[in-house]
Amino acid sequence: MKILHLGKKGNVEKYLPHQEYLKGIELVDLPITASIEEILNKASDARYLIADAIAPVPGELIRKMPQLKMIHSEGVAYNFFDIEAAKECGVYVCNCKGMNAMAVAEQTVLLMLGLLRDVTLGDQAVRQGRQIEVKEGYMVRGDLYELADFPVGLIGFGDIGKCVAGLMRAFGAKTYYYSRHRADEETEKTLGVSYLSLEELCRKCRIFSVHVPVTRETQNMIDKNFFQKIPKGSYLINTARGEVVDSQALVEAIKAGVIKKAALDTIAGEPVKGDNVLVDQPPEILEHLLFSPHIGGITASSFRRGYEMVWEDIRALEEGRRPMRVVNNEI
Repeated sequence: MKILHLGKKGNVEKYLPHQEYLKGIELVDLPITASIEEILNKASDARYLIADAIAPVPGELIRKMPQLKMIHSEGVAYNFFDIEAAKECGVYVCNCKGMNAMAVAEQTVLLMLGLLRDVTLGDQAVRQGRQIEVKEGYMVRGDLYELADFPVGLIGFGDIGKCVAGLMRAFGAKTYYYSRHRADEETEKTLGVSYLSLEELCRKCRIFSVHVPVTRETQNMIDKNFFQKIPKGSYLINTARGEVVDSQALVEAIKAGVIKKAALDTIAGEPVKGDNVLVDQPPEILEHLLFSPHIGGITASSFRRGYEMVWEDIRALEEGRRPMRVVNNEI
């Protein structure tokens, strides 16, 4: 059995279980930047392809791998894989749905608190010997907040959104959500959330946390029109995908005072360089932004859970069963 891995070298071996059905596998480990020619030269006969969630897997590659049975994302996203080509070739595409839900939810709360407690400025103040000066400024202005001080609006209510809702309940925050499909009454009751239309959510909340995948419908959904509907002095957190937020519109919303602060684990245009529209800004804009380097879902535990899912799906195919996590259900 040959397995092709497109991603960080060593991941597959690190999480490879000692199972009989995996004995004697031949592993080809290549970076996501490998050319189609290089991949085909080394692994055109691979049976399984395990790919980083941002690795391009084009139709040209899929069609030239006649023994390929399954493409499995190492993560949750699969928008860089040619789903139609996989369907044409009878190749399953699977993902690790739910593997990093709590990890991303924790990162979301971290960023929320980072904004409300102004952690970057506080850290700098202590390092610069300005601790008392900055502390007294906060006390006079009264502009450090608790999560329960503002209504929280979750945009998207999948695995991650539900985990965030559970954490918000622990903080005593009044939480609302918008999703294309409303959750059942029992889920809402358990998590302590209320459903609102997107229009209502925009009017009612002050903290907005984005948890939708990138699709044609959601790309740039957090745009100028969205910012025109929300209260001035709002907070935005994005731990979903950078392409969901219109970066230039966010800059303009900061300038207008609509967004008081934004915390972003993902930014459109990864890998992010110094000339990115959100990074290449003057200090008066950057002081309203808190970044993390797209690490929300890459905890040790989430990778372990993810690879357990990958091996389960490979085992299913090896035993003549359908994989559990198929996203191109037409196969």
